[in-house]
Amino acid sequence: MSRVREQLNLFYIALAFLTRVPVPENVDYSQNKLNQASRYFPLVGWLIGFVTAVAYWITAQILPQQIAVIISMLAGILLTGCFHEDGLADTCDGLGGGWTKEQKLSIMKDSRIGTYGATALWFALSIKFFALSNLDNIVIALIVAHPLSRAVSTVLIFLLPYVTSSDNAKVKPLAETHSKSDLQFSLVIGASSLLLVPTSIIWIVGVLLLSVFVIRIFLRKQIQGFTGDTLGASQQVSELLIYFVLLARQ
Repeated sequence: MSRVREQLNLFYIALAFLTRVPVPENVDYSQNKLNQASRYFPLVGWLIGFVTAVAYWITAQILPQQIAVIISMLAGILLTGCFHEDGLADTCDGLGGGWTKEQKLSIMKDSRIGTYGATALWFALSIKFFALSNLDNIVIALIVAHPLSRAVSTVLIFLLPYVTSSDNAKVKPLAETHSKSDLQFSLVIGASSLLLVPTSIIWIVGVLLLSVFVIRIFLRKQIQGFTGDTLGASQQVSELLIYFVLLARQ
């Protein structure tokens, strides 16, 4: 497989993993390739940001702004299949309802949503709606937040080991194969969206760096690493933080 085809294959894997977008049937998938495909998570974020921004802009031409915000949020949810929102709910259920690491991980795997998860989802969606509704440039905010928040997830993959419900945390290939070059590539793709908000770059970067520091310490204390659910939760938190900074800076 040529270098270009190999990278395109990895992008398709990332796209299929994070969204409901159909990909070619001949995509060469494996667990190891999924791990390598994490470098393209921010690029998929660009696509999600573009789709949600277009959904908002089109709707805003004929309907009130708040309705357009709801439509843009719905577009993102349909595009991703609630992938990150599900991670947020599972994380809150697990960390809120479990006492030991094993209990927390076991609860996260339960497909049923609990009180902590439902409450977290309600707050996250409500805050996102009100934050977006009060922004001066919602289109730019959506395009900036989606790739950048997914870059945060790739940073956590690099900094933390992957854990399972076994007695000891096990470093999966996801953590082993996420090299510095993968991280650098992800950061360049994600951070490039900051060029759209030049006056807020320092503030956004500062807030996200602080959030990564806090999330890393918190997850190490709670479960000694990360899971797929905690990555989804981190993306949701990071997205909201970006909106907060843009609100404060407008």
